[in-house]
Amino acid sequence: MSWLEVSGERATLKFAERTPSGWSNAQTVASGTRFFINSFDVPSVHALADGTLAAHWEERLGADEDSDASKVMLSWSKDQGRTWSRPVTPHHDGTNTEHGFASLFQAPGAGLGLVWIDGRATNPETESGDMSLRASVYDAAGKPLREMTVAPRVCECCSTSAAETSDGVIVAFRGRSATEVRDIYVSRFAEGRWSAPAIVHADGWRIDACPINGPSVSARGRDVAVAWFMAKNDQGRAFVAFSHDAGRTFGVPVRVDDAGSLGRLGVQLLDDGSAAVIWIERANQRSQLRVRVITPAGMRSAPVTIADTEGSRYPRIIRDRGELLFSWTDTDKGPSQVRTARASMAQQAAASPR
Repeated sequence: MSWLEVSGERATLKFAERTPSGWSNAQTVASGTRFFINSFDVPSVHALADGTLAAHWEERLGADEDSDASKVMLSWSKDQGRTWSRPVTPHHDGTNTEHGFASLFQAPGAGLGLVWIDGRATNPETESGDMSLRASVYDAAGKPLREMTVAPRVCECCSTSAAETSDGVIVAFRGRSATEVRDIYVSRFAEGRWSAPAIVHADGWRIDACPINGPSVSARGRDVAVAWFMAKNDQGRAFVAFSHDAGRTFGVPVRVDDAGSLGRLGVQLLDDGSAAVIWIERANQRSQLRVRVITPAGMRSAPVTIADTEGSRYPRIIRDRGELLFSWTDTDKGPSQVRTARASMAQQAAASPR
C-alpha cells in the first residue's frame, strides 16, 4: 500500500507491505517539492514477477502552480524498497500538458508495463484537442521497449485500471465520443499489440464535463470483472459486468448500489467466479463505504458497510493470500489518515448469494 505524506511544500511517497504478522514499517520511495498532488490521481507501488518493485507518481511541469501540466515519473527498486533508481518519465513528447492517471502492470514476457492519460494533443490555452490513452513497456532491466497509443480520445480526468488475464493484460478506461458520451471501454494487450477499444456496455451517459470517476478491473485466468459508475439522468448508479473470454465480450451489467452511488468503485474476483465490489453509497445523508458479493448470474449478497463516515475517500480493494484488504482515506476528523480493514476469503465465500 502506498500513500503521500505532505509537510509544508514537500511531499513524500511512502509504502508498506502487508505480511502475515501485519504491516511492515513504512519505506520512502521519493520526496520533493515538485509533486503534482491530485486527490483523484494517486501514486502507486507495484510488485513485478521477478520481485522488482516499480513505483509511479506525478510531478509538476513548468512554474505555473495553477496549471494541470504534469509528467508521470517511474522508479524501480531491486532490494525490496530500500533503494530506488533515478526517476524517468515514460513519455517524451516534450509538451507542457497533462500526463497522469497511470496504471502499472506486469508486461507479458517483459518487465513493467503502464498506461496513462496523455495530453500532448491538447492546447491548454484554447482548451482544445483530445486526451489520449497511451502505453509503454519496459524490459526487466528497466529499458523502454515501445510507446504506443491505446485509444486516441478518452475522458480527460478519469482514472484507468489494469489487470492480467491468462490471455494478456486488459485495461479499463472511460471513453469520450464526439458527442460527449463517456462510457467504459477495455483494450487488451497481447503479442505486443493493443486491441481496438471495445465498449463494456452502452450506457449512453452524455456529460459535457469529466465525472472524475474511473472504472476498476479484476482478472483471474480468463474471467474478468469491470465495475464502474454512471449518472445518466442525474441518477448516480454503480454496475459490474463479467467476461469469461478475457474481456472480449461482457454479459449484462448487474446493479451494485441500492439507492444511489457516488462511485469510487473497486472490484476483486473471488475463487468461485463471483466478485467482491466496493463503492460509496449515499445513505442517510452520509457517505458509506460498502462491499457486497455479486455473481455473474446477477445474484447479490446483502451489502456490508466498511466505513460509515462522511470522510471516506479513495477506497481500494485487493486480494492478499486468503484475505481481502480494504483501504480508504479518512478525512472526517482532523488531518487525513489512511485506514484499512480486512475480511477473510472464507467469510466472503459464505456471504456469496446462492
